[in-house]
Amino acid sequence: MSDDKKYLTPEGLKKVEQEVHHLKTVRRREISSKIEDALKLGDISENAEYHEAKDEQGMLEARIRELEEIINNAVIIESTNGKKKCVSVGCTIEVKLDSDTKKFTIVGPSEANPSVGLISNESPIGQAFLGKKIGDSVDVQAPAGVIKYKVLSIE
Repeated sequence: MSDDKKYLTPEGLKKVEQEVHHLKTVRRREISSKIEDALKLGDISENAEYHEAKDEQGMLEARIRELEEIINNAVIIESTNGKKKCVSVGCTIEVKLDSDTKKFTIVGPSEANPSVGLISNESPIGQAFLGKKIGDSVDVQAPAGVIKYKVLSIE
């Protein structure tokens, strides 16, 4: 297992904990029932239902271990409640892109969702913003070429 820090907001940690709870209490029971039903069919050497259920069980247990590792290595991102001097994990930033402005919140990778402005601190764009101050220009290498941003505010 990795000892890498996993940055999460309090809400993100709660979602991970809820998923683990659901997987352990609901999904484990469902898969256990599938295995029991498949065993009733007889010889397991050629029992596709049994092998499928066992594969599903293995994937479930791997997902539970992955989520538990996230919880065990979680570093909670607290709200900054005010202006910060430079961009760090947990900050919400407003940036200028050409004539548009956009808001991004820098979060850990498990909470990233670029379509709603949640940018991973490990992504190229997240890494480019880390440590920047208001007024700094940021160049981000994207598949379409270099994108230039200017940091307008940090919260």
